Amino acid sequence: MKEFEIAKKIGKELSDSELREAAAKALGVRVEKVGDVRIVRRSIDARQDVLYRYRVQACREGEQLEEYRLPEYKDVHNAEPVIVIGAGPAGLFAALKLLTKGFKPIILERGKDVHRRKTDMAKLSTEGIVNPDSNYCFGEGGAGAFSDGKLFTRSSKRGDIREVLHQFVLFGADPSILIDAHPHIGTDRLPVVVENMRRCIEEHGGEYHFDSRVTDISKEDGLFKVSVSSSESYTSRNVILATGHSAKDIYKMFAEKGWDIEAKGFALGVRVEHPQWMINQIRYHGKYQPFMPTAEYSFVQQVEGRGVFSFCMCPGGILVPSATEDKSVVLNGMSNSARNSKWANAGVVVQIEPGDEPEEYAQYGPFSLLYFQRDIERKMYMYSRSKVRRDRRGSPLEKVNLLRAPAQRMKDFCRGIISEDLPKTSYHPGVISAPLHELLPEHVAMRLRRAFPQVDRQMKGYYTNDALLLGVESRTSSPVRIPRDPQTLEALKVPGLYPCGEGAGYAGGIVSSALDGIACADKII
Repeated sequence: MKEFEIAKKIGKELSDSELREAAAKALGVRVEKVGDVRIVRRSIDARQDVLYRYRVQACREGEQLEEYRLPEYKDVHNAEPVIVIGAGPAGLFAALKLLTKGFKPIILERGKDVHRRKTDMAKLSTEGIVNPDSNYCFGEGGAGAFSDGKLFTRSSKRGDIREVLHQFVLFGADPSILIDAHPHIGTDRLPVVVENMRRCIEEHGGEYHFDSRVTDISKEDGLFKVSVSSSESYTSRNVILATGHSAKDIYKMFAEKGWDIEAKGFALGVRVEHPQWMINQIRYHGKYQPFMPTAEYSFVQQVEGRGVFSFCMCPGGILVPSATEDKSVVLNGMSNSARNSKWANAGVVVQIEPGDEPEEYAQYGPFSLLYFQRDIERKMYMYSRSKVRRDRRGSPLEKVNLLRAPAQRMKDFCRGIISEDLPKTSYHPGVISAPLHELLPEHVAMRLRRAFPQVDRQMKGYYTNDALLLGVESRTSSPVRIPRDPQTLEALKVPGLYPCGEGAGYAGGIVSSALDGIACADKII
């Protein structure tokens, strides 16, 4: 087997004949003596000409390239049950792995199925009404079901990413995700994929229970009893806890039971929205053409000992409200598969470590960063509410969505100036001009002010007053971790309970969460 690279200008697909001719040259044989040929990676190189760079594997005639095969799902109708709490990426992929091991997953999801969630998310955007159990974070598919569906992870130590990507393809994702350097599925396609996963799990004997928020977990004589909001309860010897980064009630339950939890660093900042045409021109160095993929970006800066970095970049995307409780404003981004909106958005955030929060939060112990996060989200909401015009009796003179976001132009933010006007935005609840440089914690605002001009050195034109900053991006990861044994992956003091994914503090994104769910399921043997 030989591995080699091919470069080709973007605009025309690499033909089979070109592929085989390149393979023949790499192998040192005639074209007719080439056996299997396979593209294993495709990336964009815009440093000079705009190129696709392909990494290719090929072998000689008579030889075969090894094909990746997913493990077989077993019939588990009468098998031993394992309770899986949460139907996000960690929970779903844990459940699929359990099928291959001969265990029956019983999935308990506090929210609604992926289609019924849409009604509650529409109320969020249009009326500012928050359903605490069904929103952009909670419900079938988790926070990832209505995001861009980005499927890459910076860590190569978490597991075999092929198991995740091939299952996504099996359940309806485009096969291109198997080779793209930055694969994505798209908000419009992910719900169908998630629903197909559910059908597979149920057909093989697994169970789903929606509208089932966990209210208690207890253990007696080696058996867990999990109680839910519908007054039902479920029992099993093992429980996989995959509740997502916003399930604060689970952390509080752990604290009440004396089970270990600890404060964990997270990142806090703003969503930054540029016109997409601007990012296209910056990233393609003025050579963008409509047939080229919508441009994306990422960066990492170091400012005063803390990382400042882009997060969850959504090319051709929109901004959405991501609050999970009343009186808070939180933003997230998402893109459809075509990535064809007029805007590009990304979180630009500052790393927050335990001890970075003001001293008054120390009293909350392991919840110190969680309450710090909550108060910033509430501060954004209160500012928006304070700007509603009212009559002498205090009654509103206008009907506004109180989830509208405090916003500021980028250069105005860095100069400490309130923006006189704001550019158009994809954020449906609306925006209100605000002094984000004052609303954000001082050490966060300071680092952002320094970072934006620095980024412009890498991406000339990024630092502009045509870019809009919206507050706040705070749900980058959980501010609490549930410690677990590094070998068994079981919660400390609670054998048989497997905390996993973003909610337990061990992942950050769809793929890393899925891999962590798989790892936990693998431990249940």
